[in-house]
Amino acid sequence: MLIPFLGSRHILPALLVLIPLALSAWTHLWNVTGFPNLFYDEGVYMRRAMHVMEGLGPQESNYYDHPYFGQIFLAGMLQSLGYPDSLSPSADMDSIKSLYAVPRILMGILAIADTFLIYKISERLYSRNVALLASILFAVMPSTWFTRMILLDSMLLPFLLLSIVLAIYSKNNFILIVFSGISLGVAIFTKVPVVTFIPLVGFLIYSNTKSAKNLAIWLVIVILIPLIWPTQSLATGQFDFWLKGVLLQASRVNSEFPWLTASLALVDPVLFALGLAGIVYSFKRKDYIIILWSVPFIAFLAAIGHSNYFYWIPVLPAFAIAASKLVFGLIAKIVNHKTRRMITVAAISSIGAFGLISTLLIISTDVTSAQFESAVFVAGYLDDSHETTLVSNPIYSWIFNYVYDRDHILSDYRDLLYTPIRTDRVLLIDDPRFKLDLANEKEQLILYKKTHVIATFNGNVGSFDLSKYPYTSMIENYEGHQVEIRISN
Repeated sequence: MLIPFLGSRHILPALLVLIPLALSAWTHLWNVTGFPNLFYDEGVYMRRAMHVMEGLGPQESNYYDHPYFGQIFLAGMLQSLGYPDSLSPSADMDSIKSLYAVPRILMGILAIADTFLIYKISERLYSRNVALLASILFAVMPSTWFTRMILLDSMLLPFLLLSIVLAIYSKNNFILIVFSGISLGVAIFTKVPVVTFIPLVGFLIYSNTKSAKNLAIWLVIVILIPLIWPTQSLATGQFDFWLKGVLLQASRVNSEFPWLTASLALVDPVLFALGLAGIVYSFKRKDYIIILWSVPFIAFLAAIGHSNYFYWIPVLPAFAIAASKLVFGLIAKIVNHKTRRMITVAAISSIGAFGLISTLLIISTDVTSAQFESAVFVAGYLDDSHETTLVSNPIYSWIFNYVYDRDHILSDYRDLLYTPIRTDRVLLIDDPRFKLDLANEKEQLILYKKTHVIATFNGNVGSFDLSKYPYTSMIENYEGHQVEIRISN
């Protein structure tokens, strides 16, 4: 055992979980406004949460891409803190940073909860040593920064993990079965691809209860909760919009699976290699938990046309657990008991230290300076010019629309496709994300050609060697590279 070797014979084994929890708190709550960059989708989900907090309903207009539990959940957490009024928002740097700090801290707290749940899953299914290494891997490896962002994937993960934990403990306990179904249903109600985890949790429910009736009840609960989404669209006469939105979302084309795989390998090569090897090892060991956790979701990612690096979030725990099982499976082959204990400590310490140092090197950087400086500049400009339309990435627009209550704010630069400009002057925040769409969107290109630069802000992401680990993560942080503020002629 690891505990006696560490000289902790008289310490309760339960205290061991404090190690990964402390590490997770460090890696998820440190420098939340400096790293990673403010990502496009974060602005979308903040805008939708503010829409809910304004009492405008859970569904934003008639655009249906994802279920709306995510914005309800985020809005509920922010509302309980009196956000944003409790921050006394103003147009200075510290104030604007605090608007992002609060929700990102909430994401960090959810990630700490994820770490605890991963520990409990691994401890119950395998061993305390596997639980310790798996939860440390999740807490400290570089890919953990994905969960620092305000994303649906970050919000659904604790519900998914809780469903798994409840299923594991569900033997002869109908209440746990019900709550496991509710948790998974809520996760699907946050993002539909989580349906790929129904086989995993269903397998756990049936394995623990041996009851087809309990499994059927659990499945009904899982299915009914996300059905609230299409039912609501029917009730409001927008089912056609719902169907169109879902089909459009399913048919989107972006990064394909080889690039998605390469992105994880670049950001976190150690966890990627160990996790992948662990999944292969799970086939040899007939570990259906790891197989059902990873294979259906990875197959789904390979099948869809649209993907992004943070889509890996729901299977990062599976990679961590599979890697931990592989490490201890190899260590178990060592015959000498004393040597095995020494290697166990060395493996946990060395892998944990490597991951922690790698992660601290990137999360201690500042890749958002250009984005926040741009927001402050625009806030000052709009104070002096009330008849100006702001066209920007959603990471900016929600602040000016819902916090500062400015008029003539387009929620997204793509709104140019169907929203007329009603002012003589247009202020454009031209960032790398906007430039990506210039070649495909005629209206954006027309506006761009009618404007000239009045301010430029350069970020720090370009100062890193993106070919050197761990700064390969900076490849995914390009949105804060350079931001130009442009005004119409």
